[in-house]
Amino acid sequence: MKTLKLIICILIPLTIGSISSLFTISSITDWYTTIIKPSFNVPNYFFGPIWTILYILMGISLYLVIESTKNREKKDAYTYFAIQLVLNFLWSIFFFYFHSPAMAAIDILLLLFVIILMLKSYHKISPLSAKLQIPYLLWVCFATFLNISIWYLNR
Repeated sequence: MKTLKLIICILIPLTIGSISSLFTISSITDWYTTIIKPSFNVPNYFFGPIWTILYILMGISLYLVIESTKNREKKDAYTYFAIQLVLNFLWSIFFFYFHSPAMAAIDILLLLFVIILMLKSYHKISPLSAKLQIPYLLWVCFATFLNISIWYLNR
């Protein structure tokens, strides 16, 4: 039963990430190639493996929260998890589908804020679950800087 719960927890963010990639695929080879990107932009092939790892860590963290006996704090943790997952999903739509780095920048700034709230909430329940989300926080910090730079260069 615990193994199934862990698998489901991992599949939730992986599935959301896979669905959001459908909004990304066509723009990667056309619109995204035409915009100005900063010198620190990473190659396109880098994003898939990084997001896969981050979604797996996200699922493991969720599982650790679910399995914790500290029930009082869980409602906030679940709420922040859900909100950040929605914001994460919407970012791809704003940036790649609508070709709007400005809308995506607003979204990713909100995402960053909610990730911090999620980490604080997770830490109260399971410090390990919060630590597993540090790579996600760092990547979204970088992605925020990248997104805002792209918006600035292409305004």
